[in-house]
Amino acid sequence: MIDIFIYRLRYLCLITMAIVCGLISESSAEQRTEIRDKNKLRVCADPNNLPFSNKDEQGFENKIAELIAGQLKVDVVYTWFPQSQGFVRSTLNDYKCDLIMGISGAHPLVLNTNPYYSSVFSLVQKKESNIRITTMSDERAHQLRRIGLVSGTSPTNLLLKYNLIEQMAPYHLYVDTRKHSSGKQMIIDLMNNKLDAAILWGPIAGYHTSQHEHDLTMTPLVDDDTEDNRIIYKITMGVRQGEIKWKRQLNKILKNKNAAIESILMEYNVPIVKN
Repeated sequence: MIDIFIYRLRYLCLITMAIVCGLISESSAEQRTEIRDKNKLRVCADPNNLPFSNKDEQGFENKIAELIAGQLKVDVVYTWFPQSQGFVRSTLNDYKCDLIMGISGAHPLVLNTNPYYSSVFSLVQKKESNIRITTMSDERAHQLRRIGLVSGTSPTNLLLKYNLIEQMAPYHLYVDTRKHSSGKQMIIDLMNNKLDAAILWGPIAGYHTSQHEHDLTMTPLVDDDTEDNRIIYKITMGVRQGEIKWKRQLNKILKNKNAAIESILMEYNVPIVKN
């Protein structure tokens, strides 16, 4: 009987400790929400990553950040950092900013806001091309000798599915954006006839197509998005884990300014997919 009593006592002690630790953890999470600088909108962004952002604040994410700051009645202050491996850890989670723009949904290192737009990987071709397709399932896609694509992105599975992988011309996923842009290089190679087509993330495809509107055409590959191979993605903003109040405040702004955000995206020729 004494042994059972001691066992139960130890069990109760463990339960109590778990509850106390949980309360401390919740308290810490609430305190983290107060670390955010409410006198300015601190954003971490890439200084050389158009159409998203650059140091001259010419990207559409720069414009959307200004929109949010206007609602908060504060100024935007940037911490510039190349968007590559370790970006979130070295910026947001190191408390160098309070917001990251353009995060894909359900990112493991951040607390995501509601999506503020959805886009799709798109096919870019020269207008003079005789092979104009709207889906990679089109048999004529086999006539495309070289298809540019960033390695490791989801459309790779699309090429595998339709036996087009041997026509893939791979470009690097992670680059130093201060020196190189895979998307820009693909467009240069397409213009110089080194590629017959390029599959790019929607905002990148739309931006570069608009820069060469007399020579290039863009086709959003919406018909190629399936349960097995997602190429349509919802884009959110990222805040630190536990900053629930900040997330809710941003969600309210994103909802109220949905039309204005869409207008900015359209200025940059972003192919928007309606939910």
